[in-house]
Amino acid sequence: MQAKAIAKSVRIAPRKVRLVVDLIRGKNVGEAVAILRHTQRGASPVVEKVLKSAIANAEHNYEMDPDNLVISEAFVNEGATLKRFRPRAQGRASKINKRTSHITVVVTEKKEG
Repeated sequence: MQAKAIAKSVRIAPRKVRLVVDLIRGKNVGEAVAILRHTQRGASPVVEKVLKSAIANAEHNYEMDPDNLVISEAFVNEGATLKRFRPRAQGRASKINKRTSHITVVVTEKKEG
């Protein structure tokens, strides 16, 4: 049994969020929350919120024990890009892409044995 949580259209570039998600993939949920609390990156509070949501989903919807949960999957997909323009010298304009992310965290129960 697995439970998941998804945060869509988060206003952080996927490349930056992947650095944080790579730290917690495959870890125990207690350890993962501790890692996210002490990681000084802008994406870590958002990833922590998604992780806590996945834990709550597992506990509430599937009656899983939160102490036995492991992060089986964690990935970041690219969302819609907001396109903006910045004025430059001599009447030109340069494009600025404000990227968004879809963050997915899947938790499963640890196998006894």
